[in-house]
Amino acid sequence: MNSLLTDPAEFASLLQRFFAERLLQQQAVSPRTVAAYRDAFRLLLEYADSRLGKPPVKLTLEDFDAKLILDFLAHLEGERHNAVRSRNARLAAVRAFARYVAVQCPPALLLAQQILAIPMKRFNKPLLGFLSREEVRAILAAPDDTTWCGRRDQVLLRLLYNTGARVSELIGICVDDLELYVTPSVRLHGKGRKQRTVPLWKETVGEIRRWIDVSGLQNNQPLLPNRWGKPMTRSNVAERLERAVSIAISQCPSLEGRTVSPHTLRHTTAMHLLQAGVDITVIALWLGHESPVTTHGYIEADLAMKERALAAIAPSGTHHSRYRPPDELLNFLQTL
Repeated sequence: MNSLLTDPAEFASLLQRFFAERLLQQQAVSPRTVAAYRDAFRLLLEYADSRLGKPPVKLTLEDFDAKLILDFLAHLEGERHNAVRSRNARLAAVRAFARYVAVQCPPALLLAQQILAIPMKRFNKPLLGFLSREEVRAILAAPDDTTWCGRRDQVLLRLLYNTGARVSELIGICVDDLELYVTPSVRLHGKGRKQRTVPLWKETVGEIRRWIDVSGLQNNQPLLPNRWGKPMTRSNVAERLERAVSIAISQCPSLEGRTVSPHTLRHTTAMHLLQAGVDITVIALWLGHESPVTTHGYIEADLAMKERALAAIAPSGTHHSRYRPPDELLNFLQTL
């Protein structure tokens, strides 16, 4: 047995160099990627401590084997109740480290190859959920514009719907990312350090201008701060949206029982653009998708578009209509 495989200092050194040299210096990955990998290894090291009885400082490369990783993945799903997507994200971080170990420590090549052979788990991809225009209008009108939080939330919700931004992109907007006069737009800082510019609707520009004037924000400040002047957090955005939805239910009962997340508004923006006839490649650019293939999911979710396609290829003279229950009792049963 090679002494490097049983030396705790070697494992600790490789893990530290993986983050400090490989990720930060050589690959220059984004802070979000570093944070995701860091959290994955925190969970893994805590699990290894509980399972093997070894604190992280005493772990060796010999301990870091495929069996430990498989048990860790089962722990994530079975005990922490993580979704398959989260399980796969943790595995991606571990596999990246295994590839680094294979190059930096040849005696550990077999151990690394066995970890790299662990496959990503497949999962069912549900259809995308989205809101109707009436539901969106009710949510946008929900915040109380007589309060500081209400005025900020109006800008928050309108920006979410206008831009289709991810939450991380939304809370990263500063005042100097905005162009409100010549060609109104906002610069979003997306995944992988990619930036894109999204046009702003007239109503959105009006809300933003009023908000900046009332709150006295400066160019280098976040557009959507919390009460302490710091950028809002993901959980803070989700909480404010949930509050707006609960208020909007009285005006739009169809929201009752719906789970509306910030990403639901992102899907809604894409769907409404698609229904308005905007080309799918433009929608992909609008949302910051790596490829228009990702955007095809919105076509899958639009039943009305499928019905129009069916009508276009139906034999001439064929009349198509969606089934309508003939009386109130059948209509009730149809809704169950």
